[in-house]
This record gives sequence, C-alpha cells and structure tokens, in this order.
Amino acid sequence: MTKGILGKKLGMTQVFAVDGKCIPVTVVKAGPCIVLQKKTEDKDGYNALQLGFGAKKTHRVNKPAMGHFKKSGKGAFEFLREVECENVDDHTVGDAITCEDFFAAGDMVDVTGNSKGKGFQGVMKRWNFAGGRASHGSMFHRRPGGIGASAWPARVFKGKKMAGQMGDKRVTTQGLEVVDVRPEKSLVLVKGAVPGPVNGLLLIRKSRKV
Repeated sequence: MTKGILGKKLGMTQVFAVDGKCIPVTVVKAGPCIVLQKKTEDKDGYNALQLGFGAKKTHRVNKPAMGHFKKSGKGAFEFLREVECENVDDHTVGDAITCEDFFAAGDMVDVTGNSKGKGFQGVMKRWNFAGGRASHGSMFHRRPGGIGASAWPARVFKGKKMAGQMGDKRVTTQGLEVVDVRPEKSLVLVKGAVPGPVNGLLLIRKSRKV
C-alpha cells in the first residue's frame, strides 16, 4: 500500500459528533488516484508509485506526456506526484487508489500543501516584529530597525529577517484526525485547517509521529 494519496481542498465546514460537540473540519476530495508508473529499488534505487490525480482534457496535453498517460489507459491527469510505497508489486499500472483503501475514521494524518501567497510584506506582518513607538513624531513605526554589523564584516548576514515574499511555500500540518470518510463521493473530513487555498493540491500521508 502507498504511504500517501493526492487530494484537493474543497473548503471548510462543521459536523456534529454523537455527543453534540461541534467539530470544524476541512473537506478534501481524496482520489481516486491512478498508478501511472512504478519505481523499483533494482531499477531506480527506491520504491515508489507515480500517481495521477485530477482529470485533464487530452487536447491540452502534449504528445510526450500523452504517450506516458496512455500506458494506464485512464486518460490524462492534471497532477503527477511520486508517493513512497513499501511493496510496489502489489500494484499495477492503471490501478485506482481510493480514499476508502487508505483512510478510516479516527486515523491520524499529515497533510502537505502550498500555503497561500501573501505577496511582499513588512517585518511586522512577516516576522511578528514589535515595531517602534506609534506616537507622533517618532518616525519609527513599522520599520525593521538596524540590519548592519558595523565596520566589520560590513555586510548583512545571510538569513537576516527582513521584509519580503510571504507565503506560497510547501507546508506540512502534522497530527490531524480523520473525522469521517465518505467513499461514495471520495470525500475525507479532516479535523481543523490544512495548508493552501480552496482547490489547492494536497498530499495526505499517515502521520509519522502520532
């Protein structure tokens, strides 16, 4: 069995437990994912499966990619990712991996996605700097302050926290609980928030720490 599955974030809602407790959940459309290629330790040096997720119109795919997709006989796909697999021989090219095979209510998972991009931001928003006095005439409200290191080494050290691009990075949220699985619609309800915007691609794996 693979150690992960691809999905798409549909948004957040809430469900009610048996005891009446309200639980905030993220709705994820997980799979079905099609096995497009098998990576073996003898040939590639590691065991993994290349999965395809999200249907794509064939006339929008170039010929080399279409030749690769044809081996599975399941059309073209928008997303391709490699996922670690313990026993590659259990799968064949063209197999479908569904959320029902992978999840059950109560499982703990790690969800990986690209965080929302927030553009160019200052040090107070990006790094939670305190800033300066807000009083009249201080001339130092939201500035970063000194960044140099005097006459030596006369440069700014690498990794200095400064203003810049915020967000749009690969983020993993660990130890999330699967509240419910609805295989008829390929939906998985995960407790809490997951990285990325609505319709963003997610990689969901069994939790490594819990």
